[in-house]
Amino acid sequence: MQFMRVATQLILALVWMACAQAQDWKPQRNVDLVVNSGAGGAADRQARVAQKFLQNFPGIPSISVTNRAGGGGQLAFSFMQQHAGDAHYLCVLSTGILTNHITGLSQVRYQDFTPLNILMREYVVAWVRTESQIASGRDLITRIKRDPASVVFAFSTARGNQNHVVIGMLARAAGIDPKALKTVIYPGGGQGMTAALGGHVDVWVGAAGGSIPYLQAGTIRVLGITAPQRQSGKMAAVPTFREQSIDSTYYAWRGFLAPKGLSAAQIAFWDQAFARVAQSEEWKKELEDNAWAEGFLGSADTRKHLDGEYEMLSRMLVDLGVVTR
Repeated sequence: MQFMRVATQLILALVWMACAQAQDWKPQRNVDLVVNSGAGGAADRQARVAQKFLQNFPGIPSISVTNRAGGGGQLAFSFMQQHAGDAHYLCVLSTGILTNHITGLSQVRYQDFTPLNILMREYVVAWVRTESQIASGRDLITRIKRDPASVVFAFSTARGNQNHVVIGMLARAAGIDPKALKTVIYPGGGQGMTAALGGHVDVWVGAAGGSIPYLQAGTIRVLGITAPQRQSGKMAAVPTFREQSIDSTYYAWRGFLAPKGLSAAQIAFWDQAFARVAQSEEWKKELEDNAWAEGFLGSADTRKHLDGEYEMLSRMLVDLGVVTR
């Protein structure tokens, strides 16, 4: 009995020490939020909003945002792989890291990093500039059904990502092969939206939040959003594809990852920091302002989520003709 009591006390002491050590780490210098695309896009906006919240979190000396666009996001991921075990570097995480691998664009896998969280869900919109003759989602479907090459779609940042998936869904809704559509891929959302506003491409497909400033200014017409029902706030007047009898309901997700090899203490610090962000009332206002939806997951649940998403997206991209079996 005495032996069991001592053993129990020893185990409890070890658990206490492990928990204490897990809270010991904190950043010793600037934390860099790495964006795998150019300025002005959805990933850039995500990082800069997160920067605003994290710079007030106790224990973070300073926090910066660095854009490392190129290679469909691969430049940023290659940079992250050079900093194994260093939790001072965080990179935006989105469906692109899965779809790039599924489509063969990259050999980099999410297992090559430390997924930290999913911070929010994000719907996709298709929009045209107000001078466009395309009046609605149904009008778009009619046009590409009649002549798939008559409309030029644009998106960022890589083939097979969430925006490309939605373009494929629109093609399927028109009863045509997604490969028959004309598409242009831009390295960043800012550059691509500028091209769409200038009339260099016909339809921009991208994150709902990126359309808000242009929608409010009256310079674009949003043809549809992939949400299951109309959204509140600044996107309230935007019709869903579903209400136009177009089967294009879909959401992407965004969060952050870190280099491979982080310690339990480092992961615990970022779990606590991002959980505090997601629980704040100020963050809920950011969700509405940027047309994001709640969907926070911590590090452990994020890894499980990525496993399931990889399998689901693999099937979806095959069905849409983006990849072959």
